[in-house]
Parts: sequence; structure tokens; C-alpha cells
Amino acid sequence: MSGKDCVAIGCDLRLGIQNQTLATDFKKVYKIHDRLYLGLAGLATDALTLNQRFQFKHNMYKLREERNMKPATFAHMVSKTLYEKRFGPYFVEPVIAGIDDDGTPYITGMDSLGAMETSKDFMVAGTAPNSLWGVCESFYRPNLGADDLFETISQCLLSGVDRDALSGWGAVVYVIAKDKSFVRTLKGRMD
Repeated sequence: MSGKDCVAIGCDLRLGIQNQTLATDFKKVYKIHDRLYLGLAGLATDALTLNQRFQFKHNMYKLREERNMKPATFAHMVSKTLYEKRFGPYFVEPVIAGIDDDGTPYITGMDSLGAMETSKDFMVAGTAPNSLWGVCESFYRPNLGADDLFETISQCLLSGVDRDALSGWGAVVYVIAKDKSFVRTLKGRMD
């Protein structure tokens, strides 16, 4: 979810196979650098593999170019990497949230083949996208500050996962702004 010179990304903490819960502390959002985060909803083994691959590619880019990847550049790299495996795809839905050097928020989501969809307001993925879309559409307001954006995305996330039996066990929200970034853990439904 984007705000005024800030962006937020969050995820629930449940890891499961259909109705069976395996872990209650599995974070699905990964830090690429201070102004860029990657959320990977889907098969946990593919998410961990892709996170390692994307970290490696970002580090190689940083060594070669002597700067961090911009969010749009990183998104195209993720899209290309997913499309390379289109005949045996990774079962993940990436969501990329970051801040450009000028403070402009950047949000994009993809399917498992790397087809990008960029948004100016919010992006959802995972097991509860239908309930999250409705909640986000009703709570979202443009040009929110970092603290208001945190409150909005927290309410959206907790309300959305309450409507889905395969989500929950709390949440983690990352807020990235030009001058500050913070991470907060939310307590949610524990069933």
C-alpha cells in the first residue's frame, strides 16, 4: 500500500499445507535493501529459493554498478527470472514495494509467470486476495503519512485474514519512508 512518500508491505505469519498449520512465525516479506522489500506468497520452498536467487542477483548488480537496484529495475529482474521458468514455474506471487531515490512509492505484483501489474495505491496476493481487495478499497485513502499508512494497512491485513481460514496467526508490517523505516508485528487471530 502506498502513501505520501512512503510505502508499506505486510504479511501474515501462518505457514501451512491446506488446512494443516506447520508454523506460526513464517515471514513472507524479505528485505532486499533499505528501500526495497519483496513479498512472496505461495509455496514456501519456492519462496525461499527465489529470495536467495534475488539476493544474489541484487548483490551482483550492486558490485557491478556500485549502487542499489531501483524498485522498477528489481521488478523487471524478478519478472524475467520467473518467465525463464515458465514451463516449470515457481509457485509464488511476488509483490514488490519500494521507494525511488526521489521518494516516489513503487508497488507491483506478478503472477507465477512474471506478468507484472503496477499499482498506484495497493496490491494484494496470497490465499485471501478477494477479501483483501474489498477491505483495502474501503480503507485506503491517498497521500497517507507513514503512521497513518501503518494503521490502514494493519486494519486491512487483520480484517482480510479474519475472513480467510487459511491465513492468520498474526502479521508483520514493514513501512518504508524517505527518512525512516520501521517494522511492527501485529497480534491477530490464533486459530
